[in-house]
Amino acid sequence: MGRLTAIVLGSAAGGAFPQWNCRCPVCALAWAGDSRVHPRTQTSIAISSGDGRWTLINASPDLSAQIRATPALQPRGPLRSSPIDAVVLTGAEIDQITGLLSLRESTPFTLYATPASHAAVAANAMFGAMTSMARRAVNPGERFTLAGGVEATLFMVPGKLPLYLEGEAPEIETESAANVGVELHRDGARLVFVPGAAAVTGSMRERIARADVVLFDGTLFVDDEMIRVGTGQKTGRRMGHMPIDGEGGSLRALDALSARRIFIHINNTNPVLIDGSAQRQKVEAAGWQVAEDGMEIVL
Repeated sequence: MGRLTAIVLGSAAGGAFPQWNCRCPVCALAWAGDSRVHPRTQTSIAISSGDGRWTLINASPDLSAQIRATPALQPRGPLRSSPIDAVVLTGAEIDQITGLLSLRESTPFTLYATPASHAAVAANAMFGAMTSMARRAVNPGERFTLAGGVEATLFMVPGKLPLYLEGEAPEIETESAANVGVELHRDGARLVFVPGAAAVTGSMRERIARADVVLFDGTLFVDDEMIRVGTGQKTGRRMGHMPIDGEGGSLRALDALSARRIFIHINNTNPVLIDGSAQRQKVEAAGWQVAEDGMEIVL
């Protein structure tokens, strides 16, 4: 077996890119077929140590299309089978759990999530159809073992409750089990996945500093991006996502990392999606990559 392989199944934020109902400046390029932009599905990655079994980190609404685009995840055994052994959730947002419903056709797998995320899934009657899904609750800080001997740990990340559960005044930068990152390692290789973060804490920075690869929240380039282009009324931080640029942005917060750094969970309004844009050049000059669907990372 190899050490650790990750495949980016989807790299866009909720709504994908281009978003079905959007003609913001970046989406307009995609609808026009501009070669500088590339369509992206909603964020999820797949992890394996090379034994033929895979773990999904989050299950996006685009999961069926992602499986069709990824030969490693396609059935190749008996009449009904799948190399997907488990799903790990970093939260219970719509774009993190909806794809579970695409895995309901009687092939067993295990769902790993915090008690808070399990409770959100269990509260929706539709997931009662998931009779072949074993549910295992994992507390932040608890180490658990995935297929192929991949060790995993969930850790709390500042954020908020899923949109459909938040109240009128949600707590944004509070660490809780409702929003977590995941650290994965095997034989000395270490990957950290944080698709949503309202801030970077000292403990997060220490954990990320140990990683060989970090896939980090790249939702918006600037905090008021959606307000500027007229697609929304909330800042990125109000939605639980720190911006890439600016005071308190991820470029500054994580500038000392030696790890391979990749932005993921990129909103359709974000100009880093445009090859050659000033914003893309800025993140690349700072040592970051921008994730694309199908990207393969071998540690």
